[in-house]
Formats: sequence, C-alpha cells, structure tokens
Amino acid sequence: MAVALTEYRIETDGKFFRRNGQRVWLRTVTYGPFPPGKPASRTTEFARIRETGFDSIRIFTLPDRALLDDAERAGLTVFAGLNWDHYGDFLKKPVRLSAANVRLDAWLREHATHPALTGIYVGNEISSDLVRWMGPAPVREAIESLIELGRNIVPHLLFAYANYPSTEYLEPANADFSAFNIYLEDRDAFTAYLRRLQNIAGDRPLVVSEFGMDSLRNSLETQAETLGWARQTAHQEETAGFTVFSWSDLWARGTSEITDWDFGITDRDGNEKPACNTLRKFASSPSTHNAKFTVIVCTRNGSERITACLRALGRMTGNPFDTIVVDDGSEDGTAALVDAEFPDIRLISIPPSGLSAARNIGADAATAEILAFTDDDCEPDREWLIRLEKAFQDPDVAAAGGPNLPPPARTPAEAVIRSAPGAPSHVLLDDTSAEHLPGCNIAVRRAVFQAIGGFDPVFRTAGDDVDFCWRLSDAGHRLAFVPGAFVWHWRRPSLRAFLRQQLGYGKAEKFLLTKHPVRFGKNGEARWTGFVYGGGAIRAEDDSVIYHGPMGKAGYQSIVNRMLPLRPIDSAFRNPWTNFLLALVRILQPAARRWARNRRIRFGFTKPAAAESPSPVREFGIAGTDGWSRDHCLSILLHAGWQASGNTDPWDLEKGGTRVLVAAENLGGGLTNCLFRVWGSHAAAIALEHELRAAQSPDESLPN
Repeated sequence: MAVALTEYRIETDGKFFRRNGQRVWLRTVTYGPFPPGKPASRTTEFARIRETGFDSIRIFTLPDRALLDDAERAGLTVFAGLNWDHYGDFLKKPVRLSAANVRLDAWLREHATHPALTGIYVGNEISSDLVRWMGPAPVREAIESLIELGRNIVPHLLFAYANYPSTEYLEPANADFSAFNIYLEDRDAFTAYLRRLQNIAGDRPLVVSEFGMDSLRNSLETQAETLGWARQTAHQEETAGFTVFSWSDLWARGTSEITDWDFGITDRDGNEKPACNTLRKFASSPSTHNAKFTVIVCTRNGSERITACLRALGRMTGNPFDTIVVDDGSEDGTAALVDAEFPDIRLISIPPSGLSAARNIGADAATAEILAFTDDDCEPDREWLIRLEKAFQDPDVAAAGGPNLPPPARTPAEAVIRSAPGAPSHVLLDDTSAEHLPGCNIAVRRAVFQAIGGFDPVFRTAGDDVDFCWRLSDAGHRLAFVPGAFVWHWRRPSLRAFLRQQLGYGKAEKFLLTKHPVRFGKNGEARWTGFVYGGGAIRAEDDSVIYHGPMGKAGYQSIVNRMLPLRPIDSAFRNPWTNFLLALVRILQPAARRWARNRRIRFGFTKPAAAESPSPVREFGIAGTDGWSRDHCLSILLHAGWQASGNTDPWDLEKGGTRVLVAAENLGGGLTNCLFRVWGSHAAAIALEHELRAAQSPDESLPN
C-alpha cells in the first residue's frame, strides 16, 4: 500500500533516531488505558503532555483515528500497542496468534498513513514462565512473525517488542529497536543494566520503554527525584529514548480501575505531581572535558570512497578538531582529489608503505592529545568525537572506540555480506571494556600511542589493530567501549571482493600468530578472552542455555552461552537465494581465512616462512672504543623511550612502529663496532643513526 511520508516520520540512525535528518532523543510518556469515561478531555491532556516536555506517547492498544488526530494537533507522535492474548499458551492455541495477525493487518491498513503514528509495539512483557513453558525460540519467532507482517504492510513504521529483564533473551531479530521495561530504583544498578542492554541490542537503538515509581509507596519527592536521575542517566548512557510510566494515576484493566498504586506524574484528579516540574527541567549535559582530537584517515587508491568519509567528518559536531589524510602511494588520483576538494585538511603523501606505517606517520604529524583513527571507507557519525570524548574523561582509559555499522544494503550481495561472519568487530571483556577495537573506529591517547610504539609496520593491510590492542592490554591499559560512538563502515560490494578480504585477514593472522603465539589455539584460531561482536541482538535459539534461576524465578534471566549473533539479512532482500548464499559464505569465509593463515605454517611452529618476513629497511654500524657496547646502546635507546620487544620478536626494541636489532662486533684493540638492523621507514632509520651518533660520547668514539 502507498504510504505518505511526512515531517513526523522517525527513522533509525545507527544506534539512535532521526527526524528530517536531525538526531532526536525520544521523550515519551505512557498514556492509559483508563477507566470508562476518563479522562474528561484528551485534547487538554495532550497539550499538557507536550508542555511538560514530552514529544511522544506510548499507548497499550491500537487507537482510533480520533486519538491520532488529537495527538497530531498537540505535536505528539504515537507508539501504538498490539494488545493480544499472549497471556496463555498461544502455541498450543494458535488461534490467539492468528487473531493478533488479523487485528494488526486490519488496523494498519486503515491507520498506518496517519502522520502522528510513529511505531508499533507488537507485544509487551510476555511472562517469563510462559516463555519457559512454550520455549524461548518459538515465542521469539512468533513475535518476529508479527513484526514481519507489519513491516510488509507499512515499511516506514518502527516495530519493536517491549521486553523486560526476566526474558532478556527474547529479543526479536527483526525489530527496528530494542525496548526494555525497567524498574530499577538504584541509580548505579540502573546505569550498569543500561550498559548491558546496549550490547544485548547489538547494532540497533535501545529505548527504555517503561520506567516509573509508585508514589503511593514512596514519597512524591522521591518519585520526582528518581524519574529525574533515571531520564538523565538514560540520556548519558546513549539510549535512543526514555519512556516515563505513566502520565496519570488513572489506570484500568478492562473496565476495572486499579487503585492500589500511583505511578502517574499527575494524580487521579489531573493535578500535577512534583515529577512534572522535574521532567520539564531536563536538558542534555554538554561535554566539559574539551579534549583535543586529531582524526587520521589513511587511504590507498581510495578516490571513490574518501569523499564521503571526509564530508562526514565535515559534518561533525562538538569541539574543533583537525584532520590528517595520509595517502599511501595511491595511483588513482586520491591525493589530487583531497587537495582540490578539501583544502583545509592536511594531506601527507608517502610512497607505498602499508596501512600501519601510514597510520604511524599520521600520528607523528598530529599535535592533539587524542588520536582518532578511521578508514576511507567509513563515514563517522556526526557525534562520533563527542561520544568518544566522554570516555576519555576517565583518566584510566587509554583508548576508546565504538561499533562499526554497515549501512543499509543496496543489493542482494551487500545484504548477504552484512550478515556474514568475518567483518571487523570489537571484542568485549564486559559491558564497558574491550579486548579489541577495530582500527576503523579507535581513538587513543597520543602519549600512550607513543609509549607502546604505535602500529606494527609488518601488518600492511590488516591485523595491525588486533596487535595494537593486545599490546595496549599487555601494557596494562584499559580500552573503553562506547556504544554510541559509531561509524558507518561500507562492507565489500561483492562476494568475490569479500572473500579476497578474508584471504587478506588470514595472511595477517599469520603474523599475529608469530608475534602472539599464546593467543592462538593449536589450529591457528585466535583465542579471545571476551565475546566477539556480531552486530545482531542477543536472542535465544533452540540450543541456547538460559539462566532462569531456581524454579524459573530469577528476576534477570539471560543466555549463559553468550555467543553474540550475527545480523539477520535485511527483510527486503531475504529470499531462498540470499539465504543459500549466506549459508555458503558462512562455510567459505572461515575456510578462506584458515587456508591463507595455515598454508605455509606447520602446526606447532610459530615462525612464518622466510618469504613472508618483513625486510629491514636499513643496516648500519657505528664503531667506537670498548665503552661503546651493545648494552650501552640499548640503554641509550631505552632512556630515549624505546620499548623492549616481546618474547618471540626478532628485534630488540621498538618505538613508533620502528624496530631495531642491535649487535656488537669486537674489532680488537679495545675497539668495537655496534651493528643496527632497522625495520620501519627509511626516514626513521636515518634519524635513528643520527640519534645514536649524537649520543656517542668523545671517549667512546674512535679518534679522527
């Protein structure tokens, strides 16, 4: 059916929402259901709701046109609710689910074009004992079927299921956003649970679909204070919206008024409670840290990609920052394009040196206290740096990053690749700390970057970020995960290009295995301590192990074997052919990486074939007296900030991506010749030689 799109339309925008291209944070209040004949004037109530600072209402039924008209006149959008008989076993009595499908279909065909209608909740808190009885996976699939029906009729509406902690595992794969009803009256516990839910939600926005406090059992002042800090916390923790439960103390089940609790922010006579005034005062808190960033974009033959990346950076909000583009020997006119179209961006052109070397050169040229790296096939969100900045307000955070999200698919191949394994992913140790952050979305303190020696130039196209993060962790630094600091990351446009990429990842893993053998299993697969992010919402499958608690009474029930799921194929492209292709790719992807990683490695050996080893860029010797020894040279470099190598590395020291191996020749007669083999850039090697010659004291050097 044709649907008229209006200025009211709200769309997903990565982890958030937007309207008319502008980021919006939903401020919602639940409304009804009411006893018969109440409230007296909906028009007056909606005007008061708008004046209190809300922009939307959530109702628990499918409304008539009159309610939608009243909401439109008041400037409110509406989240409607499909209230159906999910209070019994609807799998054994499928007529209940069938009736819900019929109701939803009929209502949408009559009302879906109304400009005030924003979204539909297809269910609300199916009880945990019933879910356990029917089976989590079949219940989830039933919810998904309702969402699929609705989306087929009206693709522009938002669809979700209002979940709650007792069925945390019941997230539908195809919802537009994750929604949770949460009643936690302790601020620290609420904050911690929101951070957990951000990772349960995967790529999509997280909305608090209910939060309230009963003023009958608590004071009016406590209700006001609690709602105030809860909404502020929800905003700070990068949710996409917050829903107050409820507008009025008036509440009914069927025709019976409920009188034993008072969750409303207005009383039964319509008088405001103190909470109304508290909620009016809500405002987002601006960042006060004012950290300085340099954004570093490395590119090679990226003329078709980099324009979108740099334009996205140009739309960035927040404090001023500078951008450095390092062109790694492009042959397609990338440097000329950047120079012509982006004259305010600093461009550094270098001979082909590899991604890590390019990143290190960009870092050397930066002056800001924080270095933010992204790739030429990424488009950072406009609030990327603002959200990263918040993480660095914690002095213990050395590096921070967020998710890299694939843009909506434009072709069947892109839809398959979005759902395939093997994409650059963050790995989480817990809800706020990462073991790995992809190089396309990572920021690091400049001092820390220099201290650990930057990126390793041996990794020319991939693997550098994994090595970098492992070295950060080994040095005792904390990597923070920021769910709202996302970049749009275009995946490979074809299956052939995707599989070539996986071969490149496998080659990079050969070097990782050599450098970090204890982090790999006997078959060559990386052994992560944390969970690898797949992008999809965490959800129960047929074989999932779920913690229910004794007799299924745990208040928080979750999947024990938390293997983070992949994204589902976009519904617009899902068919038997794309399902087949995805199944095929899930076989070929790990096989390609395994072949590229192991074809020249015998299990039990960690040294790569000689042909794969990086070549040194310079060798030189410095002669001196017997005081000019190897140990003395190492001591000089250590005092200059060089870092000792790992146990299996074929060099002695490294700094800023440059490595050096030191040896000493005894020339006899109290004379020595210290030898130096350097990996890195030629310029760095020459600078090292000058540094060492300058450090040689007169009594150590040979007489002229």
